[in-house]
Amino acid sequence: MKLQKILSRFQRLHPKEIDLSLDRIKSLCKKLGNPQDKIRAFSVVGTNGKHSTINAIFSILKEAKVQCNIYTSPHIQKINERFIFNNQELNDDELADLFEKVEEINNDEPITFFEILSACFFYKAAQFSNNINLIEAGLFHRFDATNVLKNNLASVVCSISEDHLDWLPKKQQTIKQIVFEKTSTLLNSNIIVSKQNSEETTKCIEKTISKNLSNKFFFNKDFSYSNKENGFFYYEDKFGGLRLPLPNILGEFQLENISTAIATLRMTNIKIKDDDIKKGITKIKSIGRLQEINSGKLKELVKYNRLLLDGSHNEDGARVLNEYLQTLNCKKHVILGMMANKNHEKYISYFKDISSLTTIDIPNQPNAMSGKKLKEKFQNFPNIQYKESLETAIKSVPLEKNDLLIITGSLYLSGEFLNLN
Repeated sequence: MKLQKILSRFQRLHPKEIDLSLDRIKSLCKKLGNPQDKIRAFSVVGTNGKHSTINAIFSILKEAKVQCNIYTSPHIQKINERFIFNNQELNDDELADLFEKVEEINNDEPITFFEILSACFFYKAAQFSNNINLIEAGLFHRFDATNVLKNNLASVVCSISEDHLDWLPKKQQTIKQIVFEKTSTLLNSNIIVSKQNSEETTKCIEKTISKNLSNKFFFNKDFSYSNKENGFFYYEDKFGGLRLPLPNILGEFQLENISTAIATLRMTNIKIKDDDIKKGITKIKSIGRLQEINSGKLKELVKYNRLLLDGSHNEDGARVLNEYLQTLNCKKHVILGMMANKNHEKYISYFKDISSLTTIDIPNQPNAMSGKKLKEKFQNFPNIQYKESLETAIKSVPLEKNDLLIITGSLYLSGEFLNLN
């Protein structure tokens, strides 16, 4: 209760949920003693794969007995997920104490919710000067609250695609502008660029960072992987090759994220052993991102059928999700809920050979698209229906033996499912 009261006060500090500017965060950090200048960090930017890449780096570093602090967003079930220090998530009391200290120093000055959360992370992180910080950028990065570091160990550029276009002027809603927003202000250190979804995007990144003095490492040019049979894949860079076990998370795209994580650690000379990599990638924690659900109240409704939960919500997320679905020889049923500002038509266009589609509302999200309106948008989709809630939707799906049910379209929907389950 105490934590929720503080968060409510945070949300009232600024009239806008998002107000892209660095002035407020810099002012508060100055009052806090500029803690962001006292940490060692990997900055992770991009549209898709940021969270998975961070979790892969974290899992490898834990095997190497390296202490980490982690800042990610959004959270899936509870805000504590965003604040990890010394490899442990802060509990409610610890988080409330941290928030209260920063709140007092801020002294009711206007600042957005995400900005004050970011300042809280930096303030706490500075207490662990030897730890490695894994910091996920929020919206775009150029004017994002995480973009106040003066130096870092490396910038990691994950897959960039079209998303959050409503935050750009109409004439600038292009992949070129998105790449500029995400990469034009990267620090001079090391830049590791993950596999991109098109050659155009890769060329845009190359051009945007061409004058950046960092050491640059690109997927396929400086590191790569190949998926082999018999339960392993092969990673290679200038230091040599590694025969690695398949990870504990689903999807070919996760091999891209894991390869980027390995490259990040090896290219920046972080002291890890090959065994740390081999063990770490089989222990990656992933919530709401192509997660197989094996138990719980909602899982019981589908009995022996496979149930997958995936928070993908943009075109590129739909693409990689459906690349995985196409590898499965079974009937697929989809339950879909999405936010209003997404490109719903592009997202659903990647779903092929779907046996049924059920649209639903996302509770407690005023910016969500209603399930009824989603159904209207997809009225030409075969076997489509609308249901108000997850439970009624799951019960209504005509599952047969060996069929797959996947719940997707939003991280907020993933959080709702996990809380109910």
